[in-house]
Amino acid sequence: MSTIDTICRDRAVERRKGNPMAEQAIRFDDGAAYERMMGIWSRLAGEIFLDWLAPRKGLKWVDVGCGNGAFTELIVARNAPVKVSGVDPSEGQLAYARTRHGTEMVEFRQGDAMALPFPDHAFDIAIMALVIFFVPEPAKGLAEMVRVVAPGGTVAAYAWDIMGGGFTLQPVQTELKAMGFTAPRPPSSEASTIEALQKLWRDAGLVEIEARRIDVQRSFVDFDDFWGAVAAAPTLGDLFAKMPPDDLAGLKARVRKYLNEDSTGRITYGAWANAIKGRLPER
Repeated sequence: MSTIDTICRDRAVERRKGNPMAEQAIRFDDGAAYERMMGIWSRLAGEIFLDWLAPRKGLKWVDVGCGNGAFTELIVARNAPVKVSGVDPSEGQLAYARTRHGTEMVEFRQGDAMALPFPDHAFDIAIMALVIFFVPEPAKGLAEMVRVVAPGGTVAAYAWDIMGGGFTLQPVQTELKAMGFTAPRPPSSEASTIEALQKLWRDAGLVEIEARRIDVQRSFVDFDDFWGAVAAAPTLGDLFAKMPPDDLAGLKARVRKYLNEDSTGRITYGAWANAIKGRLPER
């Protein structure tokens, strides 16, 4: 059974149980909400990722699944590219990306990661930042990245360690499950492990493959600041609005136990991602 078939089966079961999250898919259509929830996390991990990637200047880049442009903005600011293209299925996210300072040179296009709208060998480097677990067929998405990169070029990605507990919303998902709710996960969560990423890259014919874990920490002014970012996540805000007040208060109390608060109430919270890079063989 495919991953998609499994998800459809599980959601059908949840619908029969009356789970209010069963009908909701993970969608990113609001660029501003994504910025509050994930944009800061994306840049924190993205800076470490780019330092590790250590690309030379003057390259042609494609950012696959660019979302609201949080990582794309880093590419432009840090790597002096000669060309950058960003691709995402959500026009709402792309509209936000086009407003970012410093991204005037970027060509943002609506498109599918499994059918990139570019000719063969058009780029020197292809990146998926926090995306590969959302691609229904990760191997197909990776094959498209390989196709559009020139021989000798680089293909790389990083993804929250969904299976290993590194996701930024892990405490919330854990406690929702304990309360009888099934928080939706990306359709290809298994692709987020280092072992799965390494196999994908090997099977795609890439060489000089390296992988690593990226640990990041984010600070919040207080718990309300933290919870506001959580509630900006797709599906969660709607679910919280429908929950009985006592259930929501209980969820907050349970999640709060995972967090480190200093004497002023400031919260510092960590997450981690798995990263991988490889090179196309020279012809």
